[in-house]
This record gives sequence, structure tokens and C-alpha cells, in this order.
Amino acid sequence: MFGPPSDPITPYRAPDADRPIPASRVRPRQTRRQAGLSIGLRRIIVLALNLGTIAGLGTALFLLLGSDGIGLLDAVIFSGFLLATPWTVLGFWNAVIGLCVIHFGRPEASVHPYFAVPGDRSGGESADDTPLASRTDLLLFLRNEAPEPIFARLEAMRRSLESTGKARHFRFAILSDTSDPMVAAAERLEFNRFAHLYEGRPQTEQPVYRRRTDNAGFKAGNLRDHLLSWPGESDFFLPLDSDSVMGGRMIVRMVEAMEANPQIGILQSLVVGMPAESGFARLFQFGMRHGMRSFTMGSAWWSADCGPYWGHNALIRTRPFVAACELPVLPGRAPLGGHVLSHDQLEAVFMRRADYEVRVIPVETRSYETNPPTLLEFQKRDLRWCQGNMQYFRFLFAPGLKPVSRFQILQAILMYVAPLAWIAMTIAATAKALVGGYDASMLVLGMGLFVTLFAMSVAPKIAGVLDVLLTPGAVRAYGGAPRFLASALIELLASMLMAPIVAVYVSVFLVGLCFGQTVLWNGQNRDRLGVPWTTAIAALMPQTLLGLGLTAALAFGASLSAVVLALPFLAGLVLAVPFTVATAAPVFGRLTARLGLFAIPEETVMPPVLRAVVPAAARRWRRPVGRSGATGPALAGEDAEGERA
Repeated sequence: MFGPPSDPITPYRAPDADRPIPASRVRPRQTRRQAGLSIGLRRIIVLALNLGTIAGLGTALFLLLGSDGIGLLDAVIFSGFLLATPWTVLGFWNAVIGLCVIHFGRPEASVHPYFAVPGDRSGGESADDTPLASRTDLLLFLRNEAPEPIFARLEAMRRSLESTGKARHFRFAILSDTSDPMVAAAERLEFNRFAHLYEGRPQTEQPVYRRRTDNAGFKAGNLRDHLLSWPGESDFFLPLDSDSVMGGRMIVRMVEAMEANPQIGILQSLVVGMPAESGFARLFQFGMRHGMRSFTMGSAWWSADCGPYWGHNALIRTRPFVAACELPVLPGRAPLGGHVLSHDQLEAVFMRRADYEVRVIPVETRSYETNPPTLLEFQKRDLRWCQGNMQYFRFLFAPGLKPVSRFQILQAILMYVAPLAWIAMTIAATAKALVGGYDASMLVLGMGLFVTLFAMSVAPKIAGVLDVLLTPGAVRAYGGAPRFLASALIELLASMLMAPIVAVYVSVFLVGLCFGQTVLWNGQNRDRLGVPWTTAIAALMPQTLLGLGLTAALAFGASLSAVVLALPFLAGLVLAVPFTVATAAPVFGRLTARLGLFAIPEETVMPPVLRAVVPAAARRWRRPVGRSGATGPALAGEDAEGERA
């Protein structure tokens, strides 16, 4: 069932920016307006859909709770529902709208006319034929991480840019906030090797390395220090995380789009995970991969010029960013005072306040990152974002912001308030089932809320599955129908297990913020596998105790049937430790890679920019294909179709 394919795979390529457009379809550059419904009408439609859905669900819940009067537990349930629902409902409608736009609309005209990709019916320009008139800095940020794999990814990007013939318009700058002297020495050594490749080039193309001894302002502070130190040196800059990889042709196309559309201040690419050895990373990014296309397309359909910025793999116009996007230092001390941790969304709304558009490219391109290899590493990153988003409260009423920008700030806050509300709502519903005797209807209500919200929360993944099934050749790119459908089902079950785990650690952290708990910005583990049992037990004790406590309460205070009804919620909590250990185990990663479970299209046809940075162990299910006779561009050029993994 999961062995190597018996017949050749037809490479599937989603609309992809690194493939050259035929010269016959090249058109003069021009700023194109969005076709279809006006942006204002789109936003009214989305607002009506969301408010209608929330009102309908809320009314049904209120009628159920109010059948015997509204008590304290009822108020907790209803309040939690209202806080947890908006984020989930919005994701549901984004996915539905995006799926419809992709398969029944013309997104190249109605959603992203500012960025032409191969396959667009509206045509586009050739990255080979269009001269560039700008300079772009590629900024890589480092903080106490092993530099060898980072510079290997950087070298892959350098080769990819060289293949476009336009590398002279770009300069790499490595901006380090590393505090460990041993890591700093290794960084410098790797940089010197990298810089050696530029010997004899003009000074404007020479890479730059700068290390701060004081990391004030974290990544945003490092960026501003660099931009102020090199005023007027670049027209655009492209921030890269230490795990970022982007194809050269993709970068050139983004620059072309910015040159042709001077009203755009930030152009964000759709970032996807690259093939991974870690079983947890494979599991996580498989669900994100097919789910992000519909979700992002739907969001871009209505957010339009108030799009997202995710802090990396985005092209930014330098002068307005320096003039308009400086982050203030918040009054008070950490965790909610001081420098802002989550800088990206605030920089996006400030750029929009300056009357520059923030746009996202809602299609797959050669824009990659790695994902955390274990659930505990995912938790560390998530809580850092959580603390940063909680600082956004101070910006809700900042002067001059667009209405959609204020909503995006509120949305970012609710994204992390929702899990706490969800936990409170579920516990209150369970308590209501036990108070005054077991009432199965109340327990069914509590678990029904859990299942309903969970189903709506995974709507982007379901839409993504439908998208793959409806797109010719896409199923084969994911390894064939049996492999793809089995992976989708397993990933959906794993998401159900992860949902309460994530909700509990976010809830515990939010409570801790009130008492001064904070996170540190430091290097991340991006490739080490395995989590010891003792570490998992210590980290996930709250989930385990809550799960066992609720199970015991229902088993002894209600009945066995109550435990069965609550199983979708309880299983994730009770199994939190073994789930974390198992998904982090090297053997799990090897097994999923060998079987081709959670495979992504790059494991079928490997893009040239990833060949040197993706280990063979991440794509072991593919039978090696001989490349006899392949020379020149087929081996190194970004215009090649890619190689079979």
C-alpha cells in the first residue's frame, strides 16, 4: 500500500513563482486592479457570515442553557463560548471562501493581480526578461543557534539567486544577536567562508556581518539598528529567519511586483514547511500545507490591502518602514511591558496606517521554513508568540489605524484568549453535568461544544483535502490517494489529541502572565529529535493531572458512558506525555518517512533550491531516479522542473 510507486509520478506543481512564463505571454509591467466585488462589499459579506454564524450558535446555546434559568456555570459556559467562537468561525469561513475562489473563481484577477505566477490566465512577466531597477538586502537574523545548517541554507539561496542572472541587485546581511561567545566564533567562521565566495565582486554586493552585544528590542531592534546604520542603501529588504529558504526566481518575482506596484509596502509570501526528518514536524506541516492554501486565499480575498505579515520571507519597502514602523517601548516591565516580542503584525498595521498596502501572495511559491521537531519545541515558540500578542492590548486604540487593522490586532489577541475560554467552558459544562446529579444532556452539550468548535477549527484542513482532491495531479504529488488519505486521517486524529494539550499550556501560561511569568528569546532547537520521558512528564503535568482528574470525576460522579462521551477531550490530556514522546522519537520520523506518510509535494519533485539542504532521510519513501545525461540548468538552474526525490 505504501511502497514505492510502480509507475512514474507526474510532477504536480501548484501555481509556482519559480517557473518561467513563456515569452509569448509576457506583457508590459503595469499596476493591475482587483477584479470582481469591491473590497468594501467583500468585507461586509464576511462580516455578515461571521456574525450570523456566531449569533445562530450563540442563540442555540443560550436557549439550551436557559431552559432552567441561567446560573453561574451557565454564564461561564456562554461567556467562554462567545470568546472562543469568533476566531474559529473566521477560520471556517476563510477556508470555505478560499476553496470556492480557487476552484470557481479567478484568483489571479480577483485576489492577487499584483503578483503574476505561471499558470495565471492573465499572463505575466518573465523573471529572465525584465530588468530590475532596485536593490534589495536579504537580512538573516541569528540568535545562539548552530550556524552550519543556517549557512548551508544561505548558500543554497545564493546559488539560486545566481541562476537568475540578477544577483548583483541583492546583498546578504547577517544580523546576529548571539550572546554565546563559542556560537559567535562559529558564526564568524561560517560567514568568512560565505563571504569568500564574493571575492572580486563590487562592494555593494559584498555580504555584511554584524553582531550586537546588547539585543535590545530583540529581532525588531536588531533590524532597526541595521536599517539606521545603512540609510538609503536599499530600496527593499527581505527578512529571513535562521530556518528560511527561498528560491531565487521567487525573490526576483517579488521584487518585480514591488517595483510595478509602488503602493505596496509589504509583500508577504506564503511560507510552507520543507521536507523534515522529524515525525512531529512531518505531521504538523502536512496538515498546515494543504490547509493553508484555502485559508490564506479566503483571508486575502477580503483583507486585501490589510494583509498579514509573518515576520520573515516577506519583501518590505525600506523607506516607509523606517519612517512609519518603529515600535514603541511599552511602559512597565515584562511580561506585558518593555519591548514588544511579536513585532510583525504591529509593523503591518503601522505600514497600512502610512497608506501603504500590505499584501500576501496566497499561492504556493518557493518560500520555505522548518517546523519545530517536537511538541515541546512547538510549545516554546507558541508561548513566545502568546506573550507578544498579549502586549497588543495597548495598541487596540492607537490613533490612525484602519478599522481592519484594529480587527487584526483583536484577532491576534483572541487567538490566544480562545484556548483559555475553551478550557473554562468545557470544565464548566462538565461541572454542570455533575452538580445536583448526573445530567447526560449537559455532558453531551459540553462535549458537543468541543466537537463543534474542533470541527470548525479543522475546516481549513478539510478544505485543503478537498482542494487536493479537486486539483489535477495534486493527489499524486502527495504520494498517491492511499498515502494521502491515510495521512490526512491520522493527522486529523493527531490534531484532536493536540488541541486540548495546546489549550491547557496556553491557559496556564496566560494565568502565569498575571503573576509575572515570562519567556526568553533564545536559540531554538530546529533539528534535534527525541524527548525523554522525564522531560515530557515535567512539562505536561498540568495536562495529565487535569485529564486524570476529569476522567475520575466523570467515572465516579457520573457513569462510564460519560467518560466515553468526553473521550475526544480527555484522550488528548491523558495521553499528552506518550503522544509527545512518541511523535518526537527518531524511529517515528524514520517510519513515517519510509512509508511516505505526511509527504508533501517537494518529496515527490525536489526543487533545486532544496536539494542541498534536505537530508535524504526526509524523503526515503521515494525510489531513487537516475539522472544520467542531466547537465547545466537541470542540475542548478531554478528554471528546471526539479528532480524526483
